[in-house]
Amino acid sequence: MGDLTTLIRRAHQGDAEAREEVYRQLYGDLCRLARSRLARSGRNTLLDTSALVNEAYIRLAGASSLVAEDRHRYLAYASRAMRSVVVDLIRSRATARRGSLARHVSLDTSLRDNLAAGEDEILRVQEALEELITIDERAVRVVEMRYFAGLAEKEIAEILGVTERTVRRDWEKARLLLAAALK
Repeated sequence: MGDLTTLIRRAHQGDAEAREEVYRQLYGDLCRLARSRLARSGRNTLLDTSALVNEAYIRLAGASSLVAEDRHRYLAYASRAMRSVVVDLIRSRATARRGSLARHVSLDTSLRDNLAAGEDEILRVQEALEELITIDERAVRVVEMRYFAGLAEKEIAEILGVTERTVRRDWEKARLLLAAALK
């Protein structure tokens, strides 16, 4: 694991070769994250696992603010990037459905009703997380790492520098706040 941590640090400092090696070593983990992310979105994104991993990698490679000191932090950041890719794609599709590219403006509201329920839910969760981050940013990070990245409570606690009990409390608080926001 020490080699990977060194590679991640070198990649963060701009070493392109190290960045490629990190990607190669973590590709299996990134695919697992992507499969998990796509399963939660009901495959409504028109992305497959490889496409999502590649899109997330492009964002990771271009992220100047990426501070991932180890495997867990790198995967947590990758999970956030994947969530962002999925949400951006769904928003883009929803915008197109609402006529952003259309020449004719229809007064028919059935287009909104045809938005897939899974996509609508993803957007609602994203909006709820954006609201929650103003209340409790750490709880949102717990949700991202647990729900989107599939990390264990122990791993999340290590990344955030808190106890596992704090992670459990943040998880429960986030679940309650998200449930209330999604009603």
